[in-house]
Amino acid sequence: MYKSSITRITLAAAAAFALLSGIASAQELRLTPGLPPAHPGHTPLFTVFQEQLEERSNGELSGQILGTEVANIGNMRNAITSGLSDAGMFLPAYFPSDLPNINLVGDLSFMGNNPMAMAAAMTEYVVTCDDCQAELQRLGVVYTSSHSSDIYHLLTTEPVESPDDLRGLRLRVGGPHYARWVESMGGSPSNTSVGETFEAISQGVLDGTLTSTSDMISFRLDDVVDYVTTLPLGTYHSTISHTFNNRTWNNLTPEQRRIVAESSSYASTMATQRWGYELPEIATSNALDKGIEFLDPTPELIEASERFIAGDLDSIPGRAEGEDGLTDASAKVARFQVLVNKWEDIAESVDNDPAAVAEAMSREIWDEVDFATYGL
Repeated sequence: MYKSSITRITLAAAAAFALLSGIASAQELRLTPGLPPAHPGHTPLFTVFQEQLEERSNGELSGQILGTEVANIGNMRNAITSGLSDAGMFLPAYFPSDLPNINLVGDLSFMGNNPMAMAAAMTEYVVTCDDCQAELQRLGVVYTSSHSSDIYHLLTTEPVESPDDLRGLRLRVGGPHYARWVESMGGSPSNTSVGETFEAISQGVLDGTLTSTSDMISFRLDDVVDYVTTLPLGTYHSTISHTFNNRTWNNLTPEQRRIVAESSSYASTMATQRWGYELPEIATSNALDKGIEFLDPTPELIEASERFIAGDLDSIPGRAEGEDGLTDASAKVARFQVLVNKWEDIAESVDNDPAAVAEAMSREIWDEVDFATYGL
C-alpha cells in the first residue's frame, strides 16, 4: 500500500512536470500589423498568420495581435528592434537608406500586373539575395515573406482622363518610382503616410492618391474622392509581411522557423487574394453606389504613362548605382524580371489560387532554405 501511494504520487508529479514543461515551451508572439482591422494588412495577413502558427505548431507557437496604439507603420521599425513587437508588418520604402537592395526590386512596381506573382517573386528574391539579407541583419530583423496589392489606379477629387488633367495636382505616392511618374505628368508628389491620406484629401491638402481601389474601404477614401481613373500603375509589393525581431527568431528552433516562414507565406497569399482581388471588387461596387465616377484614360494618357514606365525601368539600375551605391544593379533587376516571369507562369497555372501559390512557395523557396542558419 505504501509503495502504491508512492507510485501514484510519482506518476502525478511526472504528469504535472510534463504539463508544466509543455506550458513553458509554448511561445506567444506579440504581433503588430500596424494597420486597422479593415485593411488586408491586418485581416487576413495577421489573423491568418496567427491561426497558422498555432495550427502548424500544434499549439507550440501562438500569437497575440496588438493594435495601432502599440505600433503603427511609421514606428514599426522601433517597435520590432526594441522587442516591443516580436513580428510586425514592415514597409521597406520607409527606410530607403537602410534597405536600398530591397527597395531596388520593391520599386519595380511597373514590371508586372499579377499580384500573386509579384508577391511570390519578391519573396523568392529577398530570401535568396545576400545583399538584402545583410541589410536586414544590420537592422536586427528577419524577413519572412511579402504580399501585394492589386493594380494601382488614380483616386482623385478632380476628373483625370488626359495628361493635361494631371498638371498641378498634388497626389500622395507610396514610393520614389510613383513620385517620378507624378512629376513626369506635371503633378506634385507627396509622401504623406497612408494613414493620413484621408485627412489630407478631406482638408484639400491633397487632390488624390495613387493607390489600390481597396483603400476606399480600408481607409474610407470613398468619402473624400470623387473619381477613379483606371490607368494601370503596377502593384505595391514592397512589403515584409511579418518582420521578426532577430532575438525572437534566434530563440526559435529550426523547425519552428520553417513553420513561421510557411505560415507567413500562406498568410501573404491570403492577404494578396483579399487586397489584390476581392476588396477591389467590393470597393468598386460600393464606390459606384456612392456616385464615384470611374474614368477611362485617354490614349494620350496611356501612351504618356507607358513611355515614362519604359524609360524609368531602363534608368533604375544606373540610378541605384549612382545614388544608392549599389553594385550589379542591372543584374539584380534582370534577375527579378526572371522571377516575375517564373511566378506569373506558376500563378496562372493554378488560376491564382492562394493556397496553391503558397504550396508552390514552400516547394520553390523554403525547401531550399537551411533554417539552422537562415536569418542568423
